[in-house]
Amino acid sequence: MHITHFTPLNALLGGVLIGIAASLLLWLNGRIAGISGIVGHVVIPWPPKESVWRLSFLFGLVAGAAIYYFFWGGAPLARTEFPGWLLALGGLLVGFGTSLGSGCTSGHGVCGLGRRSLRSLVATIVFLVVAILTTFVVRHIGGVYS
Repeated sequence: MHITHFTPLNALLGGVLIGIAASLLLWLNGRIAGISGIVGHVVIPWPPKESVWRLSFLFGLVAGAAIYYFFWGGAPLARTEFPGWLLALGGLLVGFGTSLGSGCTSGHGVCGLGRRSLRSLVATIVFLVVAILTTFVVRHIGGVYS
């Protein structure tokens, strides 16, 4: 493995901004910044008035990335060597996993661990172990994807 673009300051800044955004959402709105939950309740809004802050949060995620790439460039290139069906399957499995685990990596890994939730610690460990095993299987057992 070769690290070609190691940017620790950008990573640190990004982590700090994610932490600030998650903290502000919790302090000002009493909500956890779990992206799967936010998206899930935009698709099926209940109660309907909840959609406004959820759409605003999601707009901010996309707008923040767009602003960064507009001013500093360097948008990552899409990896075309993965077949579409494998990406779709991965997306469905992630969706199933977030439902099964009552949250995603942002909800458990960022917000849950920040609140010292034991359930989030266990969920985050499971996420990491499954990700490592999946990467191993896809790259070393499954074939050509590197």
